[in-house]
Amino acid sequence: MSSNPLVYYTKNEINRAPEGMSSEEDALLEFINQKISSGNSLDDILGFLFANIQILIPCDRIGVSFLEEGGTRMVLSYVISNYEPLLLSRGYSAELSGSSLQQIFNSETPRIINDLIAYGETHQGSESTMLLIKESIQSSMTCPLRVDDRPVGLLFFSSKKKSAYAERELKIQLAISERLSQAVEKAYRIDQLSNTINAYMDMLGFISHEFKSPLDSIISIGNTLVGGYFGTVDDKIKGYVDRMIKKAEYCKDVTNQYLTLSQFENAQVSLKKKEIIFKSDIVKGSIEIINPLVAANAMTLSMEIPDDMPPLMADPSLLKIVVNNLLSNAVKYGNRSGAIRITAEINNSRLRCSVWNEGPGFSVEDKKLLFRKFSRIQKSELLMRKGTGIGLYSSWKIIQLHGGKIWADSEEGKWAEFVFEIPINTNTQGKAPS
Repeated sequence: MSSNPLVYYTKNEINRAPEGMSSEEDALLEFINQKISSGNSLDDILGFLFANIQILIPCDRIGVSFLEEGGTRMVLSYVISNYEPLLLSRGYSAELSGSSLQQIFNSETPRIINDLIAYGETHQGSESTMLLIKESIQSSMTCPLRVDDRPVGLLFFSSKKKSAYAERELKIQLAISERLSQAVEKAYRIDQLSNTINAYMDMLGFISHEFKSPLDSIISIGNTLVGGYFGTVDDKIKGYVDRMIKKAEYCKDVTNQYLTLSQFENAQVSLKKKEIIFKSDIVKGSIEIINPLVAANAMTLSMEIPDDMPPLMADPSLLKIVVNNLLSNAVKYGNRSGAIRITAEINNSRLRCSVWNEGPGFSVEDKKLLFRKFSRIQKSELLMRKGTGIGLYSSWKIIQLHGGKIWADSEEGKWAEFVFEIPINTNTQGKAPS
């Protein structure tokens, strides 16, 4: 058993080039570095590295840990091995302060442990060491990963052989880590961002779902009070309740939009098509929903859709979202006492539906902001009207899902028109585009 199982290397020692490298090994090292630089994900990068590094460095597992919580914690983010089970697995975290890994960052130099069992006897408080020993690992080589001269994490090579690593293997590892640092951090940040977005959308969906029932109850109770079911309500109280209902209805509308968005972002929406009549199955129901708002704003709403339009294959629940969004926007962003018109026709086996309204419209420059998530036209007259920028984005998703297209036109200061087209007999299936 070695009397000194743990070795830290100085900067002078590691700055010398690795000795005994053949031309084939030099070429392989350069090939590995090039592939690492072009990798897109950490799984791909480490998978390639593990498959090709065996000729140069003996290893049974490779791991990458990243600094988190302001550099106070190490988290094992990626690991790959040629055996199972892994006891020291992805997600394992440990405090950096007081650990033997701290010196690697402090000195900016790597270390080798060539007798993990002997090392464990003097570091019995190291849970990670005990787990590696249980995996039959006997040698470990660790070097820091740095980007722009700042520490970001650690690269671990581990072997089931005792005394597997020496200065030569260490320098090869360092030659790899130089390229690996940039590629690994980029891929890691992309993965972190993706995970954060997914967690955000999960939270958004949960909150939106939880808000729906209470809001429905508030609206229902408010309407019951205003309707006089519990007795006569004086005009002042009735006005307060009416305002409460309107606020709750707005919150419900926003909640529904966020819930739809979260379902799209989490790929939970797919087409459930069936044969429908567009006018009776979609438009009439949407008009019934929007009519109270039309009346409240003294608007006129006309429908120009032939009664003899042939049926089409579409998802009725999703198509209702689109028509509801376009009609509600026409009311929201239209002129008080203005006109709204919804038309539809089938031509060349495609349904075309248009929602037109009198109103401030939008400029050619502002047109590019439409159908984008959370995007609203930055025009004072429009910003005063409540909106989230989600409805048009969700509508675009739904129309894309149906294999169609959606667009908008306007004459600024006079009118705006939103139009969508979908095939009437499409066999398109699947999930919404990301």
